[in-house]
Amino acid sequence: MSRGSGLNMSRRIRRSPYTDRVEQCGVRGFTVVNHMLLPKAFQPSVEDDYWHLREHVQIWDVATQRQVSVSGPDAAQLVQWMTPRDISRARIGQCLYVPLVDEHGGMINDPVLLKLAEDHFWLSIADSDVLLWAKGLALGRGFDVRIEEPDVSPLAIQGPRAEDLMARVFGPAIRDVGFFEFAWFDFLDTRQLIARSGYSKQGGFEIYLQGGHLGSTLWDELWQAGGRFNITPGCPNLIERIEAGLLSYGNEFTLQNNPLECGLAHYCSVDGSVDYIGRDALQEIAQSGVERLMRGVLFDGGPVQTVAAPLPVFVGDQQVGQVTSGIWSPRLQRNVGLSMIERGYWDAGQDIEVRDTAGVDRPGSVSLLPFE
Repeated sequence: MSRGSGLNMSRRIRRSPYTDRVEQCGVRGFTVVNHMLLPKAFQPSVEDDYWHLREHVQIWDVATQRQVSVSGPDAAQLVQWMTPRDISRARIGQCLYVPLVDEHGGMINDPVLLKLAEDHFWLSIADSDVLLWAKGLALGRGFDVRIEEPDVSPLAIQGPRAEDLMARVFGPAIRDVGFFEFAWFDFLDTRQLIARSGYSKQGGFEIYLQGGHLGSTLWDELWQAGGRFNITPGCPNLIERIEAGLLSYGNEFTLQNNPLECGLAHYCSVDGSVDYIGRDALQEIAQSGVERLMRGVLFDGGPVQTVAAPLPVFVGDQQVGQVTSGIWSPRLQRNVGLSMIERGYWDAGQDIEVRDTAGVDRPGSVSLLPFE
């Protein structure tokens, strides 16, 4: 890592099994997620990276998506207690997006749940400490479970050529894996879980590598096979993420937000048929209605730099939201952003103004997600 990176390294900030390869590929910056390095830039610009992701294939170090493994006789009970999404009909081999909430309905995290067995689940988490939350709930409820962080490090292959590359390395059976499903594949005499999923809308897979010592070898195999598909190293792209309406924990929402206002009502059971922590709170919110709702924002005035601090959103003299993630979209030729918008102003087409860092009000409008 360069001296100008601004990160003073210690054992509290963990490298991944792929960090050596990431550095060899010329990574231009990192952020920290779940106490681990996440690459943030490779291409000359975020726009170059955006177009490449939409047209070719990329390899992403996303080992920061740590797994919280929950196993044992009461595993399903604990997982259901953590989420308002009904998991009773989840199938082995299925992935489910599951908001996790506290007793007030506040968002703890929004992981992907992988059902490995009737009594074994992985929670592939965003940036908050779910491991200790799960342990505390299990102890408090007296659940018979084992909770741990296994040696699992996801590596993502994303882009329209992802399936061709994966088939070349893991065989044609990879093409049979359905969206948000996973299957097991051989790699160097080991069995590895591969899911058709990822933090983009361009299609792809996530390899949940078990055994960090295999990280460099896995990267090299994919890199070599990917040459014919114009592979490059990559990372979650801000333009593509915003256009797709993919939310980021800590940016678009935190513990202060509930899943209903985050646009996740379809993942929440509020009819009383499912018991989970925070059920009473979410039922009350659902009955009274949310005060704000996650929306897209389109605005003009020339390209903005990556939004680092929230930009206020106004209707007239009233602030009705703030852009928490925003950037210029070269495809739409407008600035795009994500914002919680207050009730009464969240309809698509609502005229708004976004106040930039120079204090200039830029005209724009509210949009549904994803952006078309």
